[in-house]
Amino acid sequence: MPGTIFAVIRTRGPRWNDDLPMEGQEDWRAHADYMNELVAEGFMVLGGPMLGTRDVLLIVRADDEAEVEARLAADCWSFTGLLRTRQISPWWLRLGSLSHP
Repeated sequence: MPGTIFAVIRTRGPRWNDDLPMEGQEDWRAHADYMNELVAEGFMVLGGPMLGTRDVLLIVRADDEAEVEARLAADCWSFTGLLRTRQISPWWLRLGSLSHP
């Protein structure tokens, strides 16, 4: 398993329809399936919307930033303009644990 943890902030892109909930956005099922696949592979550790913002916080494990970019670029919501990556930063976990019980 890759050792570097990254904090990723993604934000709604130009094709996001503010009149619809997340689950009502175009290609929701394909996006959700891809995210679940990333979790199953151990790449995606945590993820979810940051309430009151247009952003999503993801915590991922990867070898480097290029891997993070490539994996997220393969999400249908990336190439259709529903989400874009705003920031990718290596993250040093100081409190708690990301290990599974």
